[in-house]
Amino acid sequence: MEIQNLSYLLLLLIFLVIPVALSFQKKVRFVFRLKYILPAVIFAGAIFVMWDIRFTQMRIWSFNADYLSGIELLGLPIEEWLVFLIIPLSSIYIYEWLKVRFEDFEKPNVFLIVSLVFLLITGVLAYVFRTRMFSFFTFFLSAIYLGYTVFRNRFKKYYTKFYLALVISLIPFLTVSAILNSFPVIVYDSAHTMGLALFGVPVEKIGYLFLLLLINVTIYEYLNNRRRY
Repeated sequence: MEIQNLSYLLLLLIFLVIPVALSFQKKVRFVFRLKYILPAVIFAGAIFVMWDIRFTQMRIWSFNADYLSGIELLGLPIEEWLVFLIIPLSSIYIYEWLKVRFEDFEKPNVFLIVSLVFLLITGVLAYVFRTRMFSFFTFFLSAIYLGYTVFRNRFKKYYTKFYLALVISLIPFLTVSAILNSFPVIVYDSAHTMGLALFGVPVEKIGYLFLLLLINVTIYEYLNNRRRY
C-alpha cells in the first residue's frame, strides 16, 4: 500500500484539529458524555451508511481506488464509515465547547427564524430538483427532520450553539471536501446534483453535513436531558 492510498484516511484527521485545539478547555468533560454521544452517532450513522451504500450502488457517486486503503465493508470504503464517526464526534465536541465558552450568548428567536427560513429553502429545493437524486434526498430529508425539530419545539434553547458549531465545522468540512474533489477521491454524477458548488464542493454536501449534525445533536441532547443511564 502506498501513501497515496491513505489520502482519504489522513485527510479525515483534519477534523480532529479543532477539537484538539479546544481540548484545553477544562470545563468540557467530553469523555463523560460519550454515553449520550455514541447512541446518537450510531443511529445517525446507520441512516447515512444505508444512504451511502445505495447511492454508491446507483453510481450517483463513486470512489477513486487510487486514494483509498482498499478496505471495504458492505461495498463501502472504510473511510466513508469513519466519516460518520469522526465528523459528528468533532462537531459535538465543538458544540459542547461553545456551550461552556459562550454560555450566556443565546439568540433562540433569531435562530428559530433561521431554521424556518432553512425549512422553506430546503423544501423548495427538494421540489424543484426532485428528479436529481442527490439534491432531492438531501433537501427532502433535511426539510422533514428540520420541520420535525422545529415544530416539536424542544430544541429551541439549543439552536444558538448548534448553528455556531455548524459554521465552525464547515471550516474543516469544506477544506477536506475541496481537497477530495480536487484529486478526485469522490466523483459525483452531475445528472443528480444542482450543478452548484462552493470551493468545488457540491452544495448538496453542505446540506448533507447540516442533516448529519442536526440528527446527532438533537438525539444527543435528548439523551443528555433524560440522564437515565
